[in-house]
Amino acid sequence: MDSFPLEIIKQKKILVIGDLMLDRYWFGEVDRISPEAPVPVVRVARREDRLGGAANVARNIVALGAKASLLGIIGPDEAGGKIQYLADEAGIDPFLIQDQSLHTTLKMRVLGRQQQLLRIDFEYPPQASALQMLDEKAKALIAQHDVLVLSDYAKGALTHVEAMIAHAVECNIPVLVDPKGDDYARYRHASLVTPNRSEMKQAIGHWHSEEELSELAQLLRKKYALEALLITRSEQGMTLFNEQGCFHEDARAQEVFDVSGAGDTVLATLAVAKAAGLDWPQAIYWANKAGSIVVGKLGTSIVSAEELL
Repeated sequence: MDSFPLEIIKQKKILVIGDLMLDRYWFGEVDRISPEAPVPVVRVARREDRLGGAANVARNIVALGAKASLLGIIGPDEAGGKIQYLADEAGIDPFLIQDQSLHTTLKMRVLGRQQQLLRIDFEYPPQASALQMLDEKAKALIAQHDVLVLSDYAKGALTHVEAMIAHAVECNIPVLVDPKGDDYARYRHASLVTPNRSEMKQAIGHWHSEEELSELAQLLRKKYALEALLITRSEQGMTLFNEQGCFHEDARAQEVFDVSGAGDTVLATLAVAKAAGLDWPQAIYWANKAGSIVVGKLGTSIVSAEELL
């Protein structure tokens, strides 16, 4: 495999549209059980906020050397302000639509001795007026970028995803989608859709052999006119289905520490590789390498271009 095409990637600009969230971590020590209930008492020693969801995809794209624009919806609250601040700090170009009635999606994790003890999610759907503003901004931005990435966490930002894909196709811009749910008609004409193993089962049902998986995956791909379909399969690696057939990369991770955000890293790597002009098997090679690195890190993390060189 040729070296990671960093110099070409540096010239590329990628637009990420999707569900924004703030990942909040409270790290502490556990040395006793509460007298009030049989639960551990965590004495919080450190707090950390990280970009999550579509924002983590954009953060990974910047870390890999490309320019990233980020379009999504936040609320007029502390979490929304933190997403804006962290995006600016990471070197992302943020286009954040503020929904005055929305509480920004927040995932709060409590960790003791590097183990996640509890996760609390705050999430609410955006209003129609905010979605309309997002859709209008998307139409204005898509043609100014080399690749469009759609990060769907089913929080509502991609309610009108079909129109975004149609406009990108008109502009001859490749579209990469991290999907959610089983309605793949929404992603018709995308260049690449990247379900994980459980998401693929939602879409096509259980399979009993690699041959059956290949047949069902190709049927799904052709039904919705997808250029390629990539299934990320955890310890089984990742498998690509396209017009040329099936291409598989075995998993490389020596030690899996935390899989949260790994799909974002894989998607970001695919996007920069596609922007640089690599074919899908080459892109999958680099995405698999990046994914194997990020699962060895704690929490929502990134992989830098230097780690791939």
